[in-house]
Amino acid sequence: MSTENRNTHPSMSTTKQSQTPASEIDGKTLSSWLISVAQERDKSAFANLFKWFSPKIIGFGRKQFNNPVMANELLQETMTNVWRKAHLYNVEKGAATTWIYTVMRNISFDMLRKIQSNQEDTISEDIWPLAEAQNSDEHMFADHLMDKQLEQYLNRLPENQKQVVRGVYFQELSQEQLAKQLNIPLGTVKSRLRLALTKLKQHIGANHD
Repeated sequence: MSTENRNTHPSMSTTKQSQTPASEIDGKTLSSWLISVAQERDKSAFANLFKWFSPKIIGFGRKQFNNPVMANELLQETMTNVWRKAHLYNVEKGAATTWIYTVMRNISFDMLRKIQSNQEDTISEDIWPLAEAQNSDEHMFADHLMDKQLEQYLNRLPENQKQVVRGVYFQELSQEQLAKQLNIPLGTVKSRLRLALTKLKQHIGANHD
């Protein structure tokens, strides 16, 4: 298998896509497509995955970044990495949705950290990448394995960072609301959240790269 084929995903305009309605596509089908990409570099299977995941990733990206250009960047980066790293997928360890959404979340973390680094004063209050996930697609993170993994990652954080993450993610509080509730400065909330994101990214990357 050549390096070129490993690192370049196929053009969507020249690849035949599945005509099966999305509502009829189950987890086994998604896994079979991902395995075909991994083992055979199957462009048709990749096109099917791209078609199925595109609206979900775009929806997540628009809510996360409030920017259609960045949402599209998230889609392209995610699916490029799916094409390149499909050989790392292990069907025995989780669903295709879990694996691909993990790839997406890692990229989302990186994009958010760049925003923080370049424009910390104007960053969206919804800095936690999963805060709006279920609003964008109620089935997007329904996989029980994903929930279990998230809980494990959160439990590795220091208590003060975990408290801020839970406030933003589970309670859906804004950073200002959380600062008032905890009686701490807004800057402290931002700092703890930034540190938590960095540590979560490291934990997730160590387990899924």
